[in-house]
Amino acid sequence: MAKKVIGQLKLQIPAGKANPSPPVGPALGQRGLNIMMFTKEFNARTAELEPGAPIPTLITYYQDKSFTMELKTPPASWYLKKAAGLKPVGKRNRAKGSEAPGRVVAGSVTTKQIREIAEAKMKDLNANSIEGAMEIIAGSAKSIGIEVKG
Repeated sequence: MAKKVIGQLKLQIPAGKANPSPPVGPALGQRGLNIMMFTKEFNARTAELEPGAPIPTLITYYQDKSFTMELKTPPASWYLKKAAGLKPVGKRNRAKGSEAPGRVVAGSVTTKQIREIAEAKMKDLNANSIEGAMEIIAGSAKSIGIEVKG
């Protein structure tokens, strides 16, 4: 007999850095899930990824307090900011795009870098071809104030 799904939870956790502190601990704890089992499994599955890369995670939890997790690729904006060489700022230590996208350019990326990002994100994008995926990534670049050259 199949397990009964109670619900789903979406979290964005840095690769290899899951720990019981917020946001992971409280989100899992209030649903009665084993926090330490989740953090160990997450850190093991993201060990080969770049440390600190934000990983969107979809956690499906069941009536018997078990769970499954689906790991996605890091957001396109993270890849774009990294490719453009934007430096982390602020108390959260994250790179920022332009304050006024469309008017002020925060950085630039090449078409080759857009293709590499599109290939990395292809499984999570709603595109049938690499060219379609490149258009999606180029649109994301434009929306955060990163210019596409070439």
